[in-house]
Amino acid sequence: MSRKYFGTDGVRGKVGVYPITADFALRLGWATGKALAASGNKKVLIGKDTRISGYMFEAALEAGLSAAGVDALLLGPMPTPGIAYLTATFRASAGIVISASHNPFDDNGIKFFSDDGTKLPDAVELEIEKWLDKPMETVEATALGKAKRLVDARGRYIEFCKSRVPNRFSLSGLKIVLDCAHGATYHIAPDVFEELGAEVIAIGISPDGLNINDHCGSTYPQALQAAVLEHKADMGIAFDGDGDRVLMVDADGSILDGDQLIYILAAHQQAKGTLNGGVVGTLMSNLGLELALEALDIPFKRAQVGDRYVMDLLRKHDWNLGGESSGHVICRNAISTGDGIIASLQVLVTLVESGQTLKQAAEKMPLIPQVMVNVPVAEKFDPMSRVEVQQALLSVENKLGKTGRVLLRASGTEPLIRVMVEGEQQSQIEIHANELADVIRKVGDSLVA
Repeated sequence: MSRKYFGTDGVRGKVGVYPITADFALRLGWATGKALAASGNKKVLIGKDTRISGYMFEAALEAGLSAAGVDALLLGPMPTPGIAYLTATFRASAGIVISASHNPFDDNGIKFFSDDGTKLPDAVELEIEKWLDKPMETVEATALGKAKRLVDARGRYIEFCKSRVPNRFSLSGLKIVLDCAHGATYHIAPDVFEELGAEVIAIGISPDGLNINDHCGSTYPQALQAAVLEHKADMGIAFDGDGDRVLMVDADGSILDGDQLIYILAAHQQAKGTLNGGVVGTLMSNLGLELALEALDIPFKRAQVGDRYVMDLLRKHDWNLGGESSGHVICRNAISTGDGIIASLQVLVTLVESGQTLKQAAEKMPLIPQVMVNVPVAEKFDPMSRVEVQQALLSVENKLGKTGRVLLRASGTEPLIRVMVEGEQQSQIEIHANELADVIRKVGDSLVA
């Protein structure tokens, strides 16, 4: 069955535009409570990032859950992976995250974790959607759910992050710039790294509800690059608004994306004998990662785009390491979902144990030139259903031959078609990507007209 409301990562869109409205969130909270009622566990956690609309959706979800007879435990601003961790440790039936991740403040979304801290299975999302289409009814007053706020959520998660590194591990002597994107890590990441011994320069730690991801964080690493050079830091670490993505910057100001961080971890773990199988990337993972892992005889598989699909494939093969070039890095032996803070700590453990700098650790994985063009389109537009697009795609693939890749895919979070082209020459793949984008744009415009 196809899903009506849920995308690849929950429900997301522009605030005030259906379904990202207060009335829908109320019904979603109720439907979630009804769908989970059969388990007998009537406790759900709710956390959020720092965007202003989080207050509205938190209240609406709480009311909906209460109407269904389910208790809500409110965490306040917390990184998405922190909510996943606390959902499991509190033995809750589910965790709800109010966040639009790396998007601007006027977007928001609602996504879910199951009782073990992993993404909610498709079957449960479909069950919630079934209840969304039914009339909302409130339980008897004596059965209404209650709500309370967990005051020590931040401290619990800080200690958990620190517990993911070896005993006596220290960052003493390292100067690190952290960019928290004015998002959910702003009051957590600086303390984690300082308590582990690093000298921390923190930026992006003054959220006002409107500045999340605004010219900062992992989607705008220029701010981090400038700060690393200004402070002569050993490295920089940038998170996105909800803390599940991470990018890093070396001492020279060069950016390392998720693919490069995954390679650093995989190479080190293989050398130690702790890799446990292979690595899972996505259709968007750089060809350079695949080739570099192949040179080390490390198996590599590609999942659909989306960290939930990476996790599904990791579980299928019982592997531990995977992720996306965007900075979702999953260290399955450390936490049940992608976690920016924990992934960056794992990289730092690798550097300390190997005695390498970031630049040295990544130098054996040269990135293949890659171009991404985002084409705004109408909702639910499938470019591959059009002959013009099929012909243009075949033409580019023939020109690239075996030296490159082309991928067209719809964004799971925005009304965009992402055009990705990889190849040996930057100038040529830019031409190819723009040619394909122009064809998709013209087809999309003709449909609207």
